[in-house]
Amino acid sequence: MTTQGAGRPRSAQRRRPGETAREEILDAAAELFTTHGYASTSTRKIAEAVGVRQATIYHYFGTKDDILEALLSGTVSHTLDAAFALHATTGDPAARLHSLAWYDGIQLWNSHWNIGALYLLPELRAERFAPFVASRDELRQVYRDRTADVIALTDSDATASPHAYQEEDIPLRLVETLVNMRWDGRGEVDEPFRTANSILRAIGWRGNWEILQKESHRALCTILDPAEIIAKR
Repeated sequence: MTTQGAGRPRSAQRRRPGETAREEILDAAAELFTTHGYASTSTRKIAEAVGVRQATIYHYFGTKDDILEALLSGTVSHTLDAAFALHATTGDPAARLHSLAWYDGIQLWNSHWNIGALYLLPELRAERFAPFVASRDELRQVYRDRTADVIALTDSDATASPHAYQEEDIPLRLVETLVNMRWDGRGEVDEPFRTANSILRAIGWRGNWEILQKESHRALCTILDPAEIIAKR
């Protein structure tokens, strides 16, 4: 055994990806929560998967709920930050929505573990997770706002349509189908790109696809390494 930092005895062989003990713990928890279930995973099992003592888990997280909240909040906070950054890169509402959905899809599709599958856990109804739920509602509203902008340009009667609000919920719902596709082992490597295209079709956007996709890709390259953007072009 070797010691890496105070209170962190562990095996000499690093078992998990991550630059810090906290990141390793989150990676192990993500794997166990998504493959064995949240209720069936104890902090002891997480510690064993990392190769540290159980006490080390509590050095970084007070409870198992804290680990879950950190995992879930990360999936939303990164996308919210990206949404506001992408908003400033292009003036075309359709490209703004497309690049947001593309980015969000990449995070859900390419993450090491399928963390989005945890969104439907019954435990999330507890008051303890109210901050995460609020953040997810904020992201939902961002999607609605971006979608409403596109619909307003596409359909001059959109504001009068009784279905406009339902249409504004389509993009987030479609993006999150990637979670189910991963679970079922379906989909192509460029599925996030395909999904972003499907979203624009679903809300009735009519325009030049080549220009849209190029502008969306250009915006995305301002916040992601081009190597991370896998798309069928």
